[in-house]
Amino acid sequence: MLQIALASILVLSCAAQSPSTGPPSTFPHAYPGMPTTSFGPDWQKYFEVTGQLPNVTGPIARSFAGNVGVNRADHPNATLFFWAFEKANGTLTGSAADTDPWMIWLNGGPGSSSMIGLMTENGPLQVTGTYSIVQNNFSWNHLADTIWVDQPVGTGYSTSDATGYVPDEDQMGEDFVQFLSNLVKIFPSLAKRPLYLAGESYAGTYAHCTCDHLPPADGCLTRLQPYITKTIFSTPNPPVSLRKIIVGDGTLGDAATFLYVPTLTTIETYPQLIGYDPDVYNYFKTQEHLCGYDLNFTYPQNGHFPTLKDPSFGSSPSFGGATKARSKLSLKTLAEQGGRYQASSGITKGLLARREEWKRDLSNRPNGTLDPYYGCFIYDELLDYATNFTFPWTLGGIDVYDIPDALNPEVPSDPTVFMNDNRTRTALHAPTSKNWTESFGFPFGGLANGTSFGDPSPAPMVFLSELASNASARGVAIVFYSGNDDSLVAHRGTEAVIQNMTFSGVQGFTRPPATPWSDDKGNFAGIVHQERNLTFVLFKGAGHLVPNSVPEAAFVFVREFVLGSNQTGLVNNGTGSVVGGESAPLEADVMPGGLAIFYGDGDFATTTASTIAPSATLAAWSEFIASATAAGNVSDVGKSNGGATLMSPLWHVCAALCVGAGMMSIV
Repeated sequence: MLQIALASILVLSCAAQSPSTGPPSTFPHAYPGMPTTSFGPDWQKYFEVTGQLPNVTGPIARSFAGNVGVNRADHPNATLFFWAFEKANGTLTGSAADTDPWMIWLNGGPGSSSMIGLMTENGPLQVTGTYSIVQNNFSWNHLADTIWVDQPVGTGYSTSDATGYVPDEDQMGEDFVQFLSNLVKIFPSLAKRPLYLAGESYAGTYAHCTCDHLPPADGCLTRLQPYITKTIFSTPNPPVSLRKIIVGDGTLGDAATFLYVPTLTTIETYPQLIGYDPDVYNYFKTQEHLCGYDLNFTYPQNGHFPTLKDPSFGSSPSFGGATKARSKLSLKTLAEQGGRYQASSGITKGLLARREEWKRDLSNRPNGTLDPYYGCFIYDELLDYATNFTFPWTLGGIDVYDIPDALNPEVPSDPTVFMNDNRTRTALHAPTSKNWTESFGFPFGGLANGTSFGDPSPAPMVFLSELASNASARGVAIVFYSGNDDSLVAHRGTEAVIQNMTFSGVQGFTRPPATPWSDDKGNFAGIVHQERNLTFVLFKGAGHLVPNSVPEAAFVFVREFVLGSNQTGLVNNGTGSVVGGESAPLEADVMPGGLAIFYGDGDFATTTASTIAPSATLAAWSEFIASATAAGNVSDVGKSNGGATLMSPLWHVCAALCVGAGMMSIV
């Protein structure tokens, strides 16, 4: 994963803020030709990007950019910055039909600029590892008019006075709806055209979580869309026609759900993390069970999941206290380290010298007791194990957002110079009162309310069932997607949220996601499942930033399953049949990751390398995991479908299938 792409979803606001400093006052800039009238179509000419952008060669789609107010009383400088690209010339300014879709993209953070998404993921301009600017053949504006928006106020090139920052996500939602009300005055066709609201990580609350107990975390990235959607639903005569919300790798649940529940499935996806060691696997499996994180997915789901133990349960005060202290600095530290998790200081060099002894301590604890140091911080324990004992992560930490990428440092990709070039600033009508930054430290005005982001808003999971009910009543569909290589916001947590929520009167999916889908070249791209107005897609070979990892597959996904009506994976709830069929190996909890782990210096491609375990090791692991995950050995872990228990991860079968079908090709 690109270094700056990681930073794009990191927020520096988890760091403790000095009382002597506070959020800055910033304001939009009035460039020559700015209308003196209220927002209307006459502003189109002003916002059109006509100036030459530095290092951009060749024609690009017509675009519009600038700051638009949010109509907040006594806060005239509260604005959101947008950069909109047309699908074709004139589609934003009047030639589009009422049925033509348009999209909004939001990065998370909270406080991360959506221009990072534009410049490193799914926009028409991409910054490369050499800091040059190239065009992206898989930009989403090739499919629909697309607008990237910096929010909440103060983020990126958005502005706010020192007292105008949002106190919570309800205000954020109100600001965004007011921004939309002004946007459709500038581009009137957008008022009636179907809106597809997309984003990743905290953009999916914008979905709630706090940083308590988090290791280096992108944990709060996906809260925006549920709160914005809730506000749109509660607004009489809303300014836009919302058609679908799309949440990528979102932290829709609490820390236990998205961070700790998936630990064992992360190991099963990438057993390289533990060196294919059965003793270590059995240890983590026991810890998962003792913590109550071995959730039983059934199809249909049989009752709600029990309240999960706080990860601090059973941990020593030294580890729990250190973890809480570390969580307040984790995002800042992660950004400084290029998104890499470094080993906990609790693992000493003495322990490194006694690896085998430590392993025996793990596997032979009497009566399967909970580790007295880590307790239920089992994800932290996994990261510590990998960074201390498993090559190549011992060389420099682990990229929690993209497991097979062990490059250290990461491949650089930073749009900061481009975004702050005065030629860019002027062309985009961006403010001169601030510099553009990837992430902003005061998205909620500073650290307040006892939470790490100063955000007191509850997690979206508390109102998702109600939101889904309202969405169905209004014809608004919901899409959740995940990258299979993301360990921090792993797909298992998203699936747990789905199975615990009620939509269209039924709890969870009635069948396990098991339908393969392909890109335009016929390559296996992952799993898709569609049921009762909710779609779930799992991407093969993608980390947390899916459009960055697999741009072509992400493009096809948007075309087919977001904007299109591709029914692959759709369950007929009357007959139980599934369009496109189901693959038995894919019904397992785990889709095996790739075999290769990449390491070396990302700054110099000639020094990168990859490592794959010997065939004998792979064969031994295949035999072991077949036994360890068999139905009779799962002990309440696994899946059932119509009363039949399914094996947890059929790693050996699926690995063979994936290799044979080109599904586990090393790329």
